[in-house]
Amino acid sequence: MASTTSPELTQFAEDVLSGLSSSPKALSSRYFYDDEGSRLFMEIMNLPEYYPTRAEMKIFTEQKAEICDAFTSGTDGIDLIELGAGDGTKTAVLIEHLLSEDVDFTYQPIDISQEANDALETRFKEKFPALRIDPHTGDYFKVLGSLKSDSGRRKVILFLGSNIGNFLRDNAVAFFKSLRAVMNENDRLFVGFDMQKDPRTIVAAYDDKQGVTAAFNLNLLTRINRELSGDFDLSKFSHYAQYRPMECAARSFLISREKQTVNIKALNRSFNFEQWEAIFMEISQKYTHAMIDELAGDGGFEIEREFYNDEDFYIDSLWRPV
Repeated sequence: MASTTSPELTQFAEDVLSGLSSSPKALSSRYFYDDEGSRLFMEIMNLPEYYPTRAEMKIFTEQKAEICDAFTSGTDGIDLIELGAGDGTKTAVLIEHLLSEDVDFTYQPIDISQEANDALETRFKEKFPALRIDPHTGDYFKVLGSLKSDSGRRKVILFLGSNIGNFLRDNAVAFFKSLRAVMNENDRLFVGFDMQKDPRTIVAAYDDKQGVTAAFNLNLLTRINRELSGDFDLSKFSHYAQYRPMECAARSFLISREKQTVNIKALNRSFNFEQWEAIFMEISQKYTHAMIDELAGDGGFEIEREFYNDEDFYIDSLWRPV
């Protein structure tokens, strides 16, 4: 009889097995964004401590004309492709300006959550009746192949919110190389970078007083329970965040509050935790100008233009393939 297990679930199971079998234990942040995870992250973006969303929004609202001119300079029309679109609030600022300037463009948001994509499409069709929108649901690593189709127009790929900060450096370079492979010389990549700043500001952003970030991290254990028949007791784990200034990196962990054993039926495995043992959940890299320049070069790009928010130390960087 044919297996009914989806490739996505198989990969999820393999990654959970690998991560919880390693020392130290780790879980991949790429699995945070089920429907509930996406909802919680939208809540995080509105928290007073979480400055990156507001920092990037300030760039968009104050420099939208310059950004859109850079997108369209030297071309008749563009395909605006956003990786990890979420609720699209920031992108709406650019879309509104492009429409007001009668630019010929389509908007193609990509998100792991069907619920988030449906909500985005409904909202944007209501807000922008003239917008041509073509959403794609899935892991954007898997959807990258669809970018190979060449409409003859410039592709402008958006990777916002400093999501690149969730990649270790080698993975970030590999990701940019994969993007470069599906881009033509006339295409552009627009990436958000959260810059190095006061460590206290950074820690607060990843350890909010309301506990929303904690719920966001713990939701991955709920997903394992639901999809892999695990028996994680969320009350026995706590969220912990730190920032390492020498590495320019914030890191988040789930800490086992007691010695315990967790069973995951789909893996046919049990995992032992010592009291105060950590599961590494996520890195949030912060950047310097030199780090961004180096990433662009190693990924197969050069920086064409940068848009700054000096107050919040945030940059949106426009790259062209080389």
